[in-house]
Amino acid sequence: MEETKGTKQAKGISRAQFLAGAAAVGAAGAVGPAGRARAAEARHGRGLRRRGVVYTVGAGETPGTAWSARRMRHDIRAIRDDLHADTVDVTGDGVERLTRTAAEAAERGLHVWLQPTLGDAPQRDILEHIAETGRFAERLRKQGASVDFSVGCEFWLFVPGILPGETVLDRIRHLQNGTVDWPRMRRRLAEFTVKSAKVGRSVFKGNLSYAAAQSIDDPDWSLFDIVGIDYYSHFEKRSDHVRELKQYLKWGKPLAITEFGTCAYVGAPETGGMGWDIVDYDKDPPEIKGSPVRSERVQADYVGELLDVFESMGLYAAMAFEFISADAPHRPDAPRFDLDMASYALTKVLKDRPDDPASGWHWEPKEAFRTVARRYGAAGHRTAQSQ
Repeated sequence: MEETKGTKQAKGISRAQFLAGAAAVGAAGAVGPAGRARAAEARHGRGLRRRGVVYTVGAGETPGTAWSARRMRHDIRAIRDDLHADTVDVTGDGVERLTRTAAEAAERGLHVWLQPTLGDAPQRDILEHIAETGRFAERLRKQGASVDFSVGCEFWLFVPGILPGETVLDRIRHLQNGTVDWPRMRRRLAEFTVKSAKVGRSVFKGNLSYAAAQSIDDPDWSLFDIVGIDYYSHFEKRSDHVRELKQYLKWGKPLAITEFGTCAYVGAPETGGMGWDIVDYDKDPPEIKGSPVRSERVQADYVGELLDVFESMGLYAAMAFEFISADAPHRPDAPRFDLDMASYALTKVLKDRPDDPASGWHWEPKEAFRTVARRYGAAGHRTAQSQ
């Protein structure tokens, strides 16, 4: 399906950034089948059970960032061997891209959190996209792979017909302008969530989940086995993070942090998920607004602190957002176009020819990558010693 310009621009910003933008306007063993997850599983008290990273697949914004199986295989190996993650959240759209990536991750011995996120398409197409991806997840599971299946994330944002607006950007504008009928929105969101869970159950017999947005989503968690939360809060004290996260344990189900992170500039953590807002996407090419100060250390410290919180709570899983943002290249030669500054990625993309859309590129680890790798590596070592 051909994407609209608005949708493509939205993908360049990311789900997490839009999530916080909307919120700002006020608005390792199996757990078991539905209804049988025990409260004891929600906090097993031995650190994070699964340590992961979000890996987004998509068509790409330009010829140079188009999806590549070769590049994907390289990235999955790096996630396992260099980042020391044991879990990869394979998300995005395109059944073939999703399934090939999930299969590669499973073959490499990683736990797969498979989450289709087709957006700005008719609801029936989104449900079929969930079904096709879920069937593949079930095949992986039957073959012995470790896999959880999430039916999607933040439906209110990506699924047409819940909020007014034909595209993600249109829906965000309605939220920001206050032109939303909240009771109707919540009713329609609940209806689609029920439909998606029913589809997921019909094709996948393992653990089912959904990635909910803070403050906006309030799904019926009895539909799912694992509570999934995209988490972008900022507090000065770790105890405040713990206090906020405890509310998601009240259902007596395992809690997975399906996204968390921040951007690489001074002050980014205080913006929650609004880090993208330093980019003017109306410009061509997009450019940085104002004079923010790039700081990979700020990003690394925030990510490390949250990992410590999640470990202390013994949560089921945490997936750092995200491994790479191919369409947000780093420009050390031109700070005004350094879109990586506003990226949540643990890696920075460097193009061979910065002004050429078809240019080749490679990624390098940011400080946040090294922070995550140290913690994941140490945790994996402790686990190995205890076995």
